[in-house]
Amino acid sequence: MLKTLIEKEIMHHILSVRFVALLVMCLLLIPLTLSINYRQYSQNVIDYQEAIKLARSEAEEKTLDAQNPDVEVSKLFLKPTPFSVFANGLEEALPTYLGMTRNGVRQGSTGLAEAPLSYALGNLDFLFVVSTVFSLLALLFTFDAVAGEREAGTLRITLANALPRDLFLWSKLIGGYVVFVIPFLVSFLFGLLLLVWMGLPLGESDIFSRVVCFMLVSLLYIAVFFTIGVLISTYLDNSKTALIVAFSVWVFTVLIAPRAGFVIAKFIAPAQTLQSVYMEKSAIRNNLNTEKDEKITKKFIETMGGRLEIGPEGKDNLQDLREPINREYRLKFENQANKIDRAYQLEKTRQESVGEFISRISPTSSLIFLAMNLTQTGKLKRDAYFQTGESYYTQLNENYFSQISDDPFAQIAQVASRMNTSKSDNDKITPPPNLTDPSLAETFRQSAVDVLLLCFFIVVLTTIAFLKFFSSDI
Repeated sequence: MLKTLIEKEIMHHILSVRFVALLVMCLLLIPLTLSINYRQYSQNVIDYQEAIKLARSEAEEKTLDAQNPDVEVSKLFLKPTPFSVFANGLEEALPTYLGMTRNGVRQGSTGLAEAPLSYALGNLDFLFVVSTVFSLLALLFTFDAVAGEREAGTLRITLANALPRDLFLWSKLIGGYVVFVIPFLVSFLFGLLLLVWMGLPLGESDIFSRVVCFMLVSLLYIAVFFTIGVLISTYLDNSKTALIVAFSVWVFTVLIAPRAGFVIAKFIAPAQTLQSVYMEKSAIRNNLNTEKDEKITKKFIETMGGRLEIGPEGKDNLQDLREPINREYRLKFENQANKIDRAYQLEKTRQESVGEFISRISPTSSLIFLAMNLTQTGKLKRDAYFQTGESYYTQLNENYFSQISDDPFAQIAQVASRMNTSKSDNDKITPPPNLTDPSLAETFRQSAVDVLLLCFFIVVLTTIAFLKFFSSDI
């Protein structure tokens, strides 16, 4: 009996105008967005390769002014990910490189550095199509599943034939869902074939597995909105009212709640900007340098009577005089800078955690967080990028920056060294490490809460819909 009811529901949807609109939407949106975003990814790869060539060329041709604490002695570039074709995520918002300076890690320009007007309108990628467009279409497929038949009077006739209510409701859910996902999957498969033709290495195991997981998560998300539509339909007797309520729920769930969470978090847990942190550390270094120069000059006058000897013995005496003071002030700066960095990271982490927690009242937020991690354009990729930059800076600080001093005597020694040798300071600099992406298993481990929330929404909403339908007076 359930099979017959499902077939009837499928035929009902296939013969409706809604199915035609869904089919046209799938065939136009999915392949088009995938192909456009692949072209953008290809251009980003070219820009990335050119940026690396330019950085290497500059490093070979120029001698770095290592005494300047704001000079970037090395750069860690962010390689574009092919998964940005499916979800742009934070790809354009992240800095294209992290510059290593004596004052700390400085962020390079982002893909949004020129503030394109198109950014205000949002990204048109596969994630947007699923989270926004198909969630609305799912509600349009189900808002009158029960309310429409109750309004037309067919529900009472159907249930008068000793048809169990649970079979009737299951047929509405399963039949509508099957009709919905078939054109969706076919269009997505066509889009993947188009990407393979354009050059995407879909055959690679990591890429293929992540794309399959992204598709399964998308189907899970669509199922959430199917249950929402059926739940609304069981509570209302009028299909027009059900449509208005369904649209209002969609506006709140998809457009308002994911954004409102982070807006509220800014008031609950305010945080400094990265630029203000960098400027604060620069001011601390300048103040300490001034204090250190005065102390070295005073010590020099007391010890050597203000006479600078050019010979090796005088150079050694000067080095012995400077080194304890340099070490003292270097440790002072590192302690104060680390304290500022820890406070900033604590504030940012707290603000983001509050925003994530509040925004997860919407299944759309869970989909976005999970999809961005699966496509390596989200929080996991961002954190790995900045952690690699911090680790690289720590390595440079130990092996390179710690050997540099700011006092006038050190500057004189550096000028003399440049005149007496042709070897560049760049030979001392350790090259940047490769950025390691989290594995698929690690991604799901970090995103388990979002997967569980999507499943939780489906189970709870379906249960409520069935309980309401069983207790309602037909």
